[in-house]
Amino acid sequence: MAAEHRKGVGSETVRFGTRLWALAAALAAKLAFSLLGCHQEPAGAPERPATRPGKEGSIVLTIVYDNNPGRADLTPAWGFACLVQGTEKTILFDTGGDGGILMDNFRRLGLDANEVDAIVLSHVHGDHTGGLASFLRVRTGVPVYLPGGFPAAFKQRVRALGARPIDCDDSQLVCEGVRTTGTLGRGAIEEHALCIRTGRGWVVITGCAHPGVENLAAAAKELTGGPLDLVIGGFHMGGHSGARIRAAMDRLEKLGVRRAGPCHCSGNGARKLFQQRFADRCLLPGVGTVVRLDGNG
Repeated sequence: MAAEHRKGVGSETVRFGTRLWALAAALAAKLAFSLLGCHQEPAGAPERPATRPGKEGSIVLTIVYDNNPGRADLTPAWGFACLVQGTEKTILFDTGGDGGILMDNFRRLGLDANEVDAIVLSHVHGDHTGGLASFLRVRTGVPVYLPGGFPAAFKQRVRALGARPIDCDDSQLVCEGVRTTGTLGRGAIEEHALCIRTGRGWVVITGCAHPGVENLAAAAKELTGGPLDLVIGGFHMGGHSGARIRAAMDRLEKLGVRRAGPCHCSGNGARKLFQQRFADRCLLPGVGTVVRLDGNG
């Protein structure tokens, strides 16, 4: 592997925003849903994951929170969260926009919040951080990896709920074979992605990909030096033209990305274009989708 270096909470008196804030966030999420043009699409009912991966050496990604519907017993809502199992640590990437929905989906999926060892937040927006407080009231004491752009007040709330914020301006190792890309989009919407080594190459999970999904993929490849098997998550293409989406797909293919899984804020149009281009190499995840990967071999 090439160089692997580069250069949001405990006590009931501390709350992660008021009820008024939560209502405002929900209204903002609905507005964003409309503006981005990300229409919900029907999806088949994926298999129910075990609390821990059943096959030794396998890595399992479970979409716990997404606005694209999937399993009928789960609640789709604007935002994103993905659970990573089978690596040295069990990792929750993003926490969706609503803690109640996040925790209910967790339970319905047969997952145990107490088995999560670390949380990685992609960026500061509420549809990715809104469930954090509810989650940390169940599973406290874990590290929370944050890219640049998070205010000091957010980090203090994280500490108040008994967790430990970790700044990730540069790439940070989360556990063996899993690390962040380092922060992109400096001075704009600062964001990082999560890179996971598998037997078929690296998997890159994105939250919204505000700096560009192709740029996050390029950063992941430069960081890891390895082939990119799958890029999955929000691609933030709901308002993009077809030409712009195709240009991003061109670059992803030049980077050697074998499979793509656009969900959350990717947009219905982009999901269709990715499906046309990548064909059977395209996943269209929704809430409850389970992706099983080869292990770290």
